Amino acid sequence: MGKDQTILFHSTIFGPIHSRRLGVSLGVNLMPSDGKVCSFDCIYCEAGYNAQGAGKSGLPTREKVREDLEKKLTAMHQAGETLDVITFSGNGEPTLHPEFAGVIDDTIALRDRFYPEAKVSVLTNSTRIFDTAVAEALKTVDNNILKLDSAIDPTMRLIDVPASKDFTVERVVEALKQFSGTGVIQTMLLRGEHNGHKVDNTTPEEVSALIEAYKAIAPREVMLYSLDRSTPEEKLQKVDKEELDRIASLVRDAGINVISY
Repeated sequence: MGKDQTILFHSTIFGPIHSRRLGVSLGVNLMPSDGKVCSFDCIYCEAGYNAQGAGKSGLPTREKVREDLEKKLTAMHQAGETLDVITFSGNGEPTLHPEFAGVIDDTIALRDRFYPEAKVSVLTNSTRIFDTAVAEALKTVDNNILKLDSAIDPTMRLIDVPASKDFTVERVVEALKQFSGTGVIQTMLLRGEHNGHKVDNTTPEEVSALIEAYKAIAPREVMLYSLDRSTPEEKLQKVDKEELDRIASLVRDAGINVISY
């Protein structure tokens, strides 16, 4: 039985917070403020399972996102606060927003106006990169951070639980190649149990498959990380830093730029 975790963010703009990955980060939540909408139902998602529902607030409009972001950036700038990155994450998958591309355009314009040195980052589960408008928008941001948790279908389905049966490792790896040299592939390494099934994407077979996928994609960088917060599935185990670094060294030996944290 999993934990009764629920959504994390009750507004469109949140933070700034200090991200272990990205620095001083101002978050943008394009999903409902009172529910979760995602094309994955990851067993490790800190925002909980999709079963909690989409809530009643609906998705924020492009105009609301722009207005709220402008208001926050104005206040931060006037207060002399620093900002390293504007990060799209939140209560689900940001690229599901129907005006995602327009929101990215607005965000880049506001960033250029208030904090031109700051980066724009998108954390995406890679399910919408088959959509041309989404893919092109992702190519305009500084850090296009794309999920690939396993390069073996059954493991990927067990960990990420994609809504679409058509979402396969083969298809997503092929689509990820369009971000060669620019995209950042992010992989959550973990082990444990879910619904009576063993979960472990750190085995030699799994690591070897991931390395082959990384080589095919040729990303700018690979990010390896493990659990840092509470998860809805209670029977998951964090992979320690020593093991993360060991796996990272195998990826590095294959000629892939990699960081682990």
